[in-house]
Amino acid sequence: MNIDFTGKKVVVCGGSRGIGRAMALTFAGAGADVSICARGAETLEEARQEVAALGHKAHAGSADMADKASIETYIANAAAALGGIDVLINNASAFGSSDDEKGWMTSMAVDMMAIVHATHAALPFLKAGKGSVINTSSIAALRSAARQPPYGAIKAAVIHYTNTQAAMYARDGIRVNGIAPGSIEFPGGVWDRRKTENPPLYNAVLKSIPFGRLGLPEEIAHVAMFLASPLASWVTGQTIVVDGGQML
Repeated sequence: MNIDFTGKKVVVCGGSRGIGRAMALTFAGAGADVSICARGAETLEEARQEVAALGHKAHAGSADMADKASIETYIANAAAALGGIDVLINNASAFGSSDDEKGWMTSMAVDMMAIVHATHAALPFLKAGKGSVINTSSIAALRSAARQPPYGAIKAAVIHYTNTQAAMYARDGIRVNGIAPGSIEFPGGVWDRRKTENPPLYNAVLKSIPFGRLGLPEEIAHVAMFLASPLASWVTGQTIVVDGGQML
C-alpha cells in the first residue's frame, strides 16, 4: 500500500538521529518536503543531506527544545522554508532518568513543554491545511519506570495531552495522535550503548519481547506515516503502542 505525501510539508522536531531521522527519511521517501531540528549541528546536517538526496526540499534548523524562543524561531523558519506545515511531529526527548530536580526539569522542558511550544507555534499553519500532529510517547508511560522516573511520568503526561489536543483542535480539522515505542535499537542509541555497557539489562529486555529482537526506527516511522495520512482520516486522540509485544 503506497502512501503519497507529494507536496506535503512535514516538520520533525528531534529529527537528526534514531526515530526522528527515520521519520524524516520515510516521509521524504513518500514525496514530502521535510524540515528537521536538533541541537547537534553535525548530525543535523548529515540527516538533512540524506533527506535532500531523496529529491525533495530539505530544511534543517538548530534548536534548543528546552527553550520556547528557540522553538518558535525554528518553527517559523521551517514554515517559511517549506511553504507551510501539514504535519508536525514532536519527537524530541531529554531521556530524563535521575529522580532529582535536574532530571525532572529537563524532562518537563523537552519531553512536554517542547510539544506545547512547537504545537502553538505551528498551529496557524496546521489550521490552514487541516493538518496533523504526532507526539512521541513511550511504553514507559504505561507502567512503572524505576530506572527513569521522570521519563515515564512525563511520557504519560504526553499521552494525556495528546488526547486533550485532539479534543481542542478537532474543530479546526486537525488530528492529533501519539506513538508509544517499545525498546528501539539503532547505532549510537540508548539500547545500542546498553548492549555493551549493561548486557544483563539489554538481554532481559530482549527476552521480554516475543519476537526476539528490539525494534527498528523505521518501524515507528511507518506508523507515523499512517497516522498522518488520509488512511487515518477518522483516527484522532489515540496513542498507538509499537513494541513487538514487549508490553505483553
